[in-house]
Amino acid sequence: MQCGAVMLGAATVQIELPAPDQEVIPGVAWGAIEAFPTPAYWAYQVLARRAQGTRINYRLGRTLREEVGACLLGGHGLPASVGLAAFEIMREHGAFSGAAYDEETLFNWLSEPMPVGDRTIRYRFARQKAKYLAAALEKMHDETPPLASGRQLRDWLTGISGIGFKTASWVARNWLDADDVAILDIHLLRAGLLAGFFPHDLSVERHYLQLESMFLTFSEGLGVRASELDAVIWWEMMSSAGSVSQIFEDLQLDDVPGYVSNRRRPNKRNSNAADQLRLI
Repeated sequence: MQCGAVMLGAATVQIELPAPDQEVIPGVAWGAIEAFPTPAYWAYQVLARRAQGTRINYRLGRTLREEVGACLLGGHGLPASVGLAAFEIMREHGAFSGAAYDEETLFNWLSEPMPVGDRTIRYRFARQKAKYLAAALEKMHDETPPLASGRQLRDWLTGISGIGFKTASWVARNWLDADDVAILDIHLLRAGLLAGFFPHDLSVERHYLQLESMFLTFSEGLGVRASELDAVIWWEMMSSAGSVSQIFEDLQLDDVPGYVSNRRRPNKRNSNAADQLRLI
């Protein structure tokens, strides 16, 4: 047994986890609670947030249409601030009011200059995202999305042009607080490789559902909700990008699927932490 503590003013909450050498799932040891990024470290981070009352609120939109719009307009290498600015512009125009706007109208709105911090920019993927958003709004106008589970909603969303497993899972997790899907991106993939719950020969692009199943099994082994674990891992790995990259360099893991060494691709992220947290 190993213990961690969470200080809550004058009170202290003790968190007990299995010994470092015990297995959380077959072949994967818990590791030390204080050692980033072991399974025990992740379990502690989730449980500590619960104790502190700082569990992350996932939703970006006030309606499912807005949630789909926010997730479609963000991600894919865009800085968080840009995706959020595009979403706010489209919301102000009424894009998510319930009508099925055509691609050209959405494109014109997305092409407008938008304020981001102290700059005014133009959205890079206006034509592409207008096409995807028009298809999404049309489908939500004509059909009733299934909301019985995250997986049902995710699978329904992947029937829309431009929405893959990751974006659809992001919407489903956010909107339904779902624990039966996972948002698998480079941060979660790296965490899984380092902690040992993902193998080195699978990639998100080709093996999404297989990796998702492994992640859900891992979260169940930790005894925490998959939605909470996903968000905590994303935030911690993103916030520690320099340290994570150095670990990969030290382990000589440049050839891992989905990983691009900092020696080959510099980090161009320029969003602030508040924007990143909003996009979890």
